[in-house]
Amino acid sequence: MRRRTGLATAGAAALVWGEWLNWRWSRALVGSGVGASEAVVVLGYRNPQSTANFVNRWRVRAGIRSVAADGARGTRVIFSGGPTSNGAAEAQLMADYAKSVLEYDGTVLLEDRSATTWENITNVIPLLEGVDRIKIVSQPAHALKARAYLRRQRPDLAARVVRADDYRPGEWMVGKPLLALYGLWTLRGLTAEERKVSL
Repeated sequence: MRRRTGLATAGAAALVWGEWLNWRWSRALVGSGVGASEAVVVLGYRNPQSTANFVNRWRVRAGIRSVAADGARGTRVIFSGGPTSNGAAEAQLMADYAKSVLEYDGTVLLEDRSATTWENITNVIPLLEGVDRIKIVSQPAHALKARAYLRRQRPDLAARVVRADDYRPGEWMVGKPLLALYGLWTLRGLTAEERKVSL
């Protein structure tokens, strides 16, 4: 009985820890944002099949729900991701899913050359010029890494970054401890300043 209680306590603690870390990451390197126009950047994930995989489908949904509720003037959704093993670009697969399944009919732009997160940011920069607010969508740790890369490459654009709707309490809850562990590993190159929560 004690062992079961101990396992249940450890499991609950892992869930809370994973939730808390993902919450923190979703609030790091973001501002409050002003202005009417926005860009929502959705980062792709390895996609060897000919349609968007589970992770990319979730990222597209999070990207679409990140579009300002007031339908911000000039909102553009940018799908970023290069060719996969089947030849199609992740960006195109995500855009196809957004249009055909989610019936998104807003402005969509594609960045279809990137193979890494650094390249995602480098290649979307020209598409971010002139917008007032920038949202970067992925799992919280990956989105934070991308925001840090934008800050390193273009601090002026990074100052326009606001929170995306890619973190929701309880979403991916069972997987969040694993995402948190993986996130700690992938974010090890970030400075303490880049991990600082923006309140």
